[in-house]
Amino acid sequence: MFKLQRPLSFLDVNRFVGPLPRLLKLGDVMQTVRQIAEDIVAREGGFVDDPDDPGGATKYGVTIHTMRRLGLDLTGDGAVDVADVRLLTRQKAVDIFVQHYFDKPRVSSLPNVLHASVFDMYVNAGSQAVKILQRLLRDMGFNVAVDGVIGPKTAAACVSAAQPDPSTLRDAYGIARRNYYFRLADRRPALRKYAQSRSGGKGGWIKRAEEFLSHRYHMSDDAFQRRVEAWD
Repeated sequence: MFKLQRPLSFLDVNRFVGPLPRLLKLGDVMQTVRQIAEDIVAREGGFVDDPDDPGGATKYGVTIHTMRRLGLDLTGDGAVDVADVRLLTRQKAVDIFVQHYFDKPRVSSLPNVLHASVFDMYVNAGSQAVKILQRLLRDMGFNVAVDGVIGPKTAAACVSAAQPDPSTLRDAYGIARRNYYFRLADRRPALRKYAQSRSGGKGGWIKRAEEFLSHRYHMSDDAFQRRVEAWD
């Protein structure tokens, strides 16, 4: 197991990603994997076919590309197309997420405190969810490859990094995830509508990342406006 010379402290992570809250709210409740998947489906919403979204036609967060890869010909016409996406049920979407976005990439091998956020990000961005985590671990001093695969070294590094306060690692990952969205929008103007709403406030990507952050580390409206002012 890879370990820092001393346990990861609040101040250690503060150096990498900024001031972080120390504790989860006492009211936080552990969820089952299926409950997390159901939350993701609710967050993703129904059918959309946005030309700016590289995922193409999507329903409940399941893209047409995923359905083609899995061979989900729901109409039975021999081809997986938009009509099949429209027929996808919420229950089937939950099943897909649990099997292919939680079990298959071995999210369960990470500390429990990371399950919801990494699972949600894997649905949203595939293996980038793991690469974000691995880059964070490298910044913290762990010798892990940034390959998007949760192997024994990545899992062991996370177990060590989660000590003594698991919520610190959770928040560090949430901030790294939010920064990933900002950088993506910096590079690709067409995607900025996902990070900034039409009214100029936080867009869906940023709100989504902050759902997994302790409240005191949500960006203020002023801080958000300063971050995106160059987009105008």
